[in-house]
Amino acid sequence: MGGSLSRFVSKLTADQRIRFLAVGGVNTVVGYLIYAVLAQWVFQNVFLGYLISLAISYAISITLAFVLYRRFVFVVKGNVFVDFLRFVSVYAVSILANAVALPFLVEVFGMNPLIAQAIVLVVTTIISFLGHKHFSFRRAAPADPARRAASADGGLGSTDPSQ
Repeated sequence: MGGSLSRFVSKLTADQRIRFLAVGGVNTVVGYLIYAVLAQWVFQNVFLGYLISLAISYAISITLAFVLYRRFVFVVKGNVFVDFLRFVSVYAVSILANAVALPFLVEVFGMNPLIAQAIVLVVTTIISFLGHKHFSFRRAAPADPARRAASADGGLGSTDPSQ
């Protein structure tokens, strides 16, 4: 039983989409807890303290998400600064899509805000995954060894007389 559970978990974690959702779930819980602590205890008696708490929790959550996605989901190396700028831009697109779609569904279609946000959440999660996969953490595909060899000798084939 332990072996089959281990294989199941291993198979699940091999799927990038599952890792993306798991990291996103963890990050959402951490971000919400940070927001709650800041709003309830740190900025409770401060004018617009809830918004200050939101801004700080977003900054921490986005940074944490970047580190976790980069390390555990997309597993890339390279220019951290460029990756981070791209990452934040994908987040901005998701937030903008959310800010446009939610009032549209609520005000134009008369949808319940909780149901509307659930629908938007699915869409923005897909936007986020695709954006991070194909933009934030995109890397050039590794060159085909045969193509690399052909370009190294001008595409003429091997000049080694032993072949």
